[in-house]
Amino acid sequence: HTPCLIFIDEIDAVGRSRGYGLGGGNDEREQTLNALLVELDGFDTTEGIIVTAATNRPDVLDPALLRPGRFDRQVYVNLPDVRGREAILKVHARRVKLSSDVDLALIAKSTPGFSGAELANLVNEAALLAARRGKKAIEMEDLEEARDKVRWGRERRSLAMSENEKRVIAWHEAGHALVNVLVGNADPLHKVTIIPRGQALGATMSLPKDDVFNRKKKELLDIITMTLAGRIAEEIATGDVSTGAAADIKQATEIARAMVTQWGMSDKLGLVQYDTTEEYVFLGRDLTRTKQYSEQTAKEIDEEIKSIIQSCYERARQLILSNKDKLEIIANALLEFETLAGEDVVEIVRTGVLPERLRAKKSVPATGNPTQENPIFEGSELVSGLPKPAATSA
Repeated sequence: HTPCLIFIDEIDAVGRSRGYGLGGGNDEREQTLNALLVELDGFDTTEGIIVTAATNRPDVLDPALLRPGRFDRQVYVNLPDVRGREAILKVHARRVKLSSDVDLALIAKSTPGFSGAELANLVNEAALLAARRGKKAIEMEDLEEARDKVRWGRERRSLAMSENEKRVIAWHEAGHALVNVLVGNADPLHKVTIIPRGQALGATMSLPKDDVFNRKKKELLDIITMTLAGRIAEEIATGDVSTGAAADIKQATEIARAMVTQWGMSDKLGLVQYDTTEEYVFLGRDLTRTKQYSEQTAKEIDEEIKSIIQSCYERARQLILSNKDKLEIIANALLEFETLAGEDVVEIVRTGVLPERLRAKKSVPATGNPTQENPIFEGSELVSGLPKPAATSA
């Protein structure tokens, strides 16, 4: 059957590093890997057989797989950049009708970090949204809403919450939004909402202007400050705190820990990486980890992490107290309109008053259901081969 090309997808399923583990050294996975290694060695270059493989976890592969004569040539495929995302969007947009106001280049700029599959899903979701609204073509607002759904999860308007819970969430998200605008180095504010999305009861959404490959220390400190602002706004407005800040506290702690232990951003501990190493290998090298530093150093690391978080906490608190009137305007606007665009919050922070356009804002209910006769879908299938949606699809 030569010449032929053999492709093994998700090779980490059978090619993980051999070592100590709960299954010992003679489990079926290791036997499969051993057999694969033997077969790779048995190939001759004159046979016309090329073997390729793919994985998202090259770090867990057994070194024997990567030695010369086996998988010795590695090609890294990164997430698409802005030009790549635009090209991918154009490919998937061929099967749907787009309105004249659609700017795929703008959508590409606002989707940093999206994979090709997520971009395909974005176009699918936009088509579904437009079809439900009885439109003949996908408009820019459909693509933008689909982008938000793919990135942050779908809206859960059916979730029943008390008025008191809504007020707490409004203050919480208003704190995030206010400090996001004030700090200066965080990603630009895109939208803030008290409509539950995914697992979150509310969301403050930021989008970087460009693809981000490195973060400066000032940016990281501003992100921590903005992350802690929701908890502070709750406390100032209600005199109490809630469990709603759990994810914020976790994110702030993870960033601060990485600053101290990985990125050398601690003046006290200096340019040293205090990371952990794997003692044994088992299912991704995460069974046992050991510290390569003393208990005293571990204590200093914890103290430095607390110092960074406390400093950002005090800064966020001062910013909120100095702009409490604007915080109240944002919170009340969220209670009234549920969602505010980033430019609306920026205008509130700049002028101290509610923008006039918000008072004229009215929600327009979606009409229409997607059907097989809907003119949006030009082909027999949606992007990625998904079947056309039924009228009751969510």
